Amino acid sequence: MSKTPWIYENNADSGSAIGFADAERVHTEQSEYQRIDIYRTREFGYVMALDDCWMVTSRENFLYHEMMSHPALLSHPAPASVAIIGGGDCGTLKEVLRHGEVQSAIQIELDERVTRVAEQWFPELTESNNDPRATLLFTDGIAWMREASPASLDVLIVDSTDPVGPAAGLYDVDFFKACHASLSDGGIMVQQSESPLLHGDLIRTMHQRL
Repeated sequence: MSKTPWIYENNADSGSAIGFADAERVHTEQSEYQRIDIYRTREFGYVMALDDCWMVTSRENFLYHEMMSHPALLSHPAPASVAIIGGGDCGTLKEVLRHGEVQSAIQIELDERVTRVAEQWFPELTESNNDPRATLLFTDGIAWMREASPASLDVLIVDSTDPVGPAAGLYDVDFFKACHASLSDGGIMVQQSESPLLHGDLIRTMHQRL
């Protein structure tokens, strides 16, 4: 496939954009839920985009995945049971499983194709998928949380996409109530909450709804 000088994700609301130079699209497919594109870039390695929104890059994904997992797991005295809602690229799961105290880590991802594409193009992120403590479920995380046993989770990580389309319900009051009910005494929840600089209006709306 041919290279393009630049590819961008434009954010009209914030008047900003994120771009990559000399990008070559090496994979594209339409899953049941979204379009998945993989680009090879000059400085950031492979880049995954879902419906034209950047999700993960080879170069700097650790900045996100480590912060989504380690502060919570290091803050909990005994994080035996962990659930990840979303997280289809499996980078957060990999970081969670670095903790020996974790006995069970369940990842609930709606779109199985995101994980399968990540296994092909981001093997460094999916290398712990066969850990005996890991369970990969491909189902609706919102419905899964509604059915979760009360006080069954020590740490809950909501590693979601932007709050549009299938992920919109992950920012709903009823979802947060289900998350709270699933946490054990002293349990910790972490959520991807967008950028306070670029998405301030969204975050304020979330707080008002809660």
